[in-house]
Amino acid sequence: MIENEKNTTIQAALEVARRMMTAARTAPKAKGMDRLELCCVSGEELETLAKKMEEIGLKNQRASFARDAGNIRQSQAVVLLGSRKGEQELNCGYCGFPTCAEKRKNPAIPCVFPVTDLGIALGSACSVAADSRADNRVMYTAGMAALELGWLKDCFYALSIPLSIAGKSPYFDRK
Repeated sequence: MIENEKNTTIQAALEVARRMMTAARTAPKAKGMDRLELCCVSGEELETLAKKMEEIGLKNQRASFARDAGNIRQSQAVVLLGSRKGEQELNCGYCGFPTCAEKRKNPAIPCVFPVTDLGIALGSACSVAADSRADNRVMYTAGMAALELGWLKDCFYALSIPLSIAGKSPYFDRK
């Protein structure tokens, strides 16, 4: 059998994405409380995501959403990482309130730990992509679009990592 690399890029990107989600899931979390929601987008859903990004960009007059939507269209897969709200019951005061009970009275301000855990998971996932030599870039724009599409249930914050396996990374040297 002869297998041409050009016919394997989607499957290769999906394999990397699965390993990235594993790395994100097993990344350290404050008090061992896992508030992450993870998924991988590929195929026709990439266009759905790109169109939602363009819609948000038009509505908010942000050209970066349209630029990033173009990058999503050049990707074989996108890993989405979301975080659900919740307090870690540390009563640390880092959010500006003396206790978690006081913070819950103001739900607009998130606990710092689920956001920090998301960042650690993001770093773990990106390291897998780098180790696999898959081009990638962290994007908040696709994360916002995924939230609006309802793809990350009960999440209040999300980031994305599109993956490209091509001769040149589409995520750099952008206009």
